[in-house]
Amino acid sequence: MPHPIPPDASTALAELGERYFRTQHTYDPYNATLLGITEFDHLAGDPGQAASERAAADFATIDAELAALDLAGLDPAGRVDHGVLTVLSRGAGRDAHHALWAANASAKGYVSRQGLVFQAVPAMTIADTDGAERYEHRLAGLGSFLRALGERYREEAARGRVPTALGVTHAVAQLEGHLGLDLDADALLGPATRAGNPELRDRAGETIASSVRPAMAALADLLRTELLPVARPDDRVGIAHVPGGEEGYVDAVARHTTTELSPAEIHQIGLDTLAELEPRWSEVGRRALGVGDFPAIAERLRTDPALRFRTREEIVDVAERALERAQQAQDDWFPRYDIPPCVIEEINPIDAEGSALAYYRPPAVDGSRPGAHCLLSTHPQQRFRFEYEALAFHESVPGHHLQLATAQTLDLPRYRQHLDVEACSFNEGWGLYAERLAEEMGLYSSDIALLGMLSFTALRACRLVIDTGVHHLGWSRGQAVEFMWQHTATTRENATSEVDRYICWPGQALAYTIGQREIVRLRERARRELGPRFDLVGFHGAVLGSGALPLPVLDQTIARWTAGIAGPARGPLTEEASAWT
Repeated sequence: MPHPIPPDASTALAELGERYFRTQHTYDPYNATLLGITEFDHLAGDPGQAASERAAADFATIDAELAALDLAGLDPAGRVDHGVLTVLSRGAGRDAHHALWAANASAKGYVSRQGLVFQAVPAMTIADTDGAERYEHRLAGLGSFLRALGERYREEAARGRVPTALGVTHAVAQLEGHLGLDLDADALLGPATRAGNPELRDRAGETIASSVRPAMAALADLLRTELLPVARPDDRVGIAHVPGGEEGYVDAVARHTTTELSPAEIHQIGLDTLAELEPRWSEVGRRALGVGDFPAIAERLRTDPALRFRTREEIVDVAERALERAQQAQDDWFPRYDIPPCVIEEINPIDAEGSALAYYRPPAVDGSRPGAHCLLSTHPQQRFRFEYEALAFHESVPGHHLQLATAQTLDLPRYRQHLDVEACSFNEGWGLYAERLAEEMGLYSSDIALLGMLSFTALRACRLVIDTGVHHLGWSRGQAVEFMWQHTATTRENATSEVDRYICWPGQALAYTIGQREIVRLRERARRELGPRFDLVGFHGAVLGSGALPLPVLDQTIARWTAGIAGPARGPLTEEASAWT
């Protein structure tokens, strides 16, 4: 009997990519929804330990088959696909194996399982009967999901993997905040309301009232009565304080940075970056405020009432105007891209306690939802005017919207078209790069706004120091908050919120500065090698033209782009000064 002919390398690679895509988004269907992928919208997810182990095993099998592929049978694009998929699958497998989220209950967005429910379900779109069925099927499964989540937390605690007190407190507040709303105002009803189908809305409301809300209440009660009494205090918030946490953190660092940098090396990079910022603080501070030393600059920025908002409408207006300026300048700095629009959306006030100042949500692939820069507008008198322009450039254009919406249009395997947290160092590195690029583009409205950009740059550098300090060196929560307070112009309230995010999501905060520094390094390398032939529009096209890439693969991609322009006879190198040094 003849043996079946094995598939060629490119066919096998494509099949492995599809297996990765299905495994990843079945294990975490809410992230798929946030990425604009609707085919997993019917899934409520399985937070149980068996599901984590099953996903880890599936990813390990994919890794083994990837390693066995004959790369000689792949063309250059296929080798890039192979490199990306290897990093993605290995990182996802380690993430599922360690399941640090299960030992770190919180209310923080992407990393909190119940937090993902409140972020993703309201973002679902219902464009047809299939969409309505997916929505109802997911709602019907939420009660069981939330009860299983509580049981997972209970099992983890029994193994010594207890969460932090601050994370449990935030999670309880989030759940009780949603339970305190009238049913008609429940965010989970949003998709049915927008669909304009009264019968669908009535059925959804009944499911929420009879199944989802009782499960939310039970989860809140479990968190409050069983986990809070045994939770880790503020002097033991690092993930290294739970069994397996040290190994889990090392793998989280590798996944979120896509590098082999150690926590100690990253800690030092953060300190070095803060030192590099000192001359710019002095330069811009003297122009904007007449003072050049950082403590005086920070004091003015924190205490001047004229630098605070008065209304939430003012916050939205600053973001909208910044986006408009960026869109008008876009074609002078980037190749022309045909992408959906970006809108400004305000974050639900109930979720504000556990939210960052802003985040980006990509457009739905089917066109039913635009890209959205979601921002906090609650308590406007506590929000700084100078921060929201840099936020807009990071989350919308030239940042995440330009990058992620463009990726959806590329002729790439779909596991590469839809990447967000899976490719943090590229995506968040690009967002931070965009904040600095916006200065080159002349988008900031004043030197005061430039100080906001510097404060955010310093904040991201602090993340390197604090994340590694907390999870590797054993810093307390208070020690981490004090470090951020001393090195940025943000409020103590926001410094605390930022630190709490790093505590609840080990390693993710490292992606920003590590990725941004690598993009800048590659830009300057290309500039030196190409001299007068260097084209910034072309460089941006090369960075964005292959979608999100692990940083080593990005290095190879830019090297090929540079070599293609330089040709066999390279021109003289140039040492011209750069605005980035």
